[in-house]
Amino acid sequence: MRADKPLSRLIFTIYRHYRVMHGVRIALSFVATLLLVRLLALPEGTWPLITLVVVMGPVSFWGNVLPRATERIIGTLCGALSGLVALKLAPWSPLLMLCWCLLVMFVSGWMTLGKKPYLALLIGITLAVVIGTPDDDIRVALWRVGDVIIGSLLALLFSSLWPQKAWYHWRIQLADVFRDIARLGQASFSPNLVDRPRLNKPHQRLLSKVVNMRALIQPAGKESRVPRAVLEAIQTQNRNLVCTLELQINAWWSSRESHLIMLNAPTLRRAQQMTHQSLEALAQAVVTGDTDRLAANRAEMSAIVRELRALIADANSEALVETPIHGYVWLCLEQARQLTRLSELIRLALRH
Repeated sequence: MRADKPLSRLIFTIYRHYRVMHGVRIALSFVATLLLVRLLALPEGTWPLITLVVVMGPVSFWGNVLPRATERIIGTLCGALSGLVALKLAPWSPLLMLCWCLLVMFVSGWMTLGKKPYLALLIGITLAVVIGTPDDDIRVALWRVGDVIIGSLLALLFSSLWPQKAWYHWRIQLADVFRDIARLGQASFSPNLVDRPRLNKPHQRLLSKVVNMRALIQPAGKESRVPRAVLEAIQTQNRNLVCTLELQINAWWSSRESHLIMLNAPTLRRAQQMTHQSLEALAQAVVTGDTDRLAANRAEMSAIVRELRALIADANSEALVETPIHGYVWLCLEQARQLTRLSELIRLALRH
């Protein structure tokens, strides 16, 4: 898969309503499996349907399909074999059968908190399905094992038909975050404001959105083959950018005197405009896959950085008498560094 493939309007529509699409996928898969069970008159036909719902419940991005499929098959087979062993032990010694189930479920519970929780869960579920047969009927148990395997294979088949890609989902969310940061900055530093706006809730929602994006890093890296270290670095810089914005807002509105001085400083106004322009360019690059504009913005950002450094170096400047102004200018330099680093990382990811 090309990492820089442009995201079309259709992709945006699908991924904006991914919960609806997931519901439609499960509903159609359930109906198709029900028709198959009825046409083939499978004994114990409820178990393929139950297995399908259990297996397809979580959203399966394409980057997770293969490992999850392997865990499904291994977990189902291990649970089925464990159940058959339990049924064989039951006529000889019910106590031995209970000890065997105790051991299997201990292993399942121990693995649930490890690296393969899904595999462990299927072991326990399949064991319960097999040993729950009436009067320990081995024929019914075998049919249930077969039905569970059929349900797992059908779930794998339906999950692989036009699956959602975590790479696309990650890019859309990243573009949204950049635009939200730009809007939050515009709302906070607007020259038309007299008092500080109340933006704590939007800022917390933005930070939560950034944190939740971490769950997409692993499957997105598998799909795009972009090194996980690059995606982790983008995640870190993105979070730092949100935190830096909060500190900038605090410095901008710390006192009326310093606020008026900064409001009339042309260099700081240009820095704010350049920040907004850079965030919009990053959002557009993530969506279109075209990184040419990032290089142009990088040159303009370098010019702004030189002006900010000159402003700090000018010890006789009255604009730097106030401590909040010192802090705000330094934070502008830090924000420029973060944006430059983000541009480099996104260009590296999209061109991989």
